[in-house]
Amino acid sequence: MALLPILRYPDPRLHKKAAVVERVDESIRKLIADMAETMYEAPGIGLAATQVDVHKRVVVIDVSEDKSKLLAFVNPEILERSGEQICEEGCLSVPGIYEKVSRSERVKVCALDPRGEPFILEAEGLLAVCIQHEIDHLDGKVFVEHLSQLKQGRIKAKLAKQARITA
Repeated sequence: MALLPILRYPDPRLHKKAAVVERVDESIRKLIADMAETMYEAPGIGLAATQVDVHKRVVVIDVSEDKSKLLAFVNPEILERSGEQICEEGCLSVPGIYEKVSRSERVKVCALDPRGEPFILEAEGLLAVCIQHEIDHLDGKVFVEHLSQLKQGRIKAKLAKQARITA
């Protein structure tokens, strides 16, 4: 396994739409393992392949307290949405920024697992938010783009300042 570099907003590669995975093979399983290691090390609760500059529809998520329930989604697709919740979100590609975003409270998602087997998962609460957040990444959208133009501008300025300080 290897740690992968995480793209930082507003990197234009974060806006590239991820391609469907045609076959779940050893390269996809290695990508999942590397993404999981990167997510845990960051530390985070979700990571989309887009965030590590791999433009394939692959997501890893673990919202458990003890980091023992890794979920991997290949070609995830939301089948149903219901309810609404406002949750404070953060993102490994937008470090140090947390904002309230409105999302569906419950989702039903279908995907392939690391063996290439299809599954359907019904999720609510934090897991539902995380699934929606990560699928947005696969579609080339970062969570801050759910916010007003003014807030987006402030976030870009704050991140640019952080980059200058750490450079």
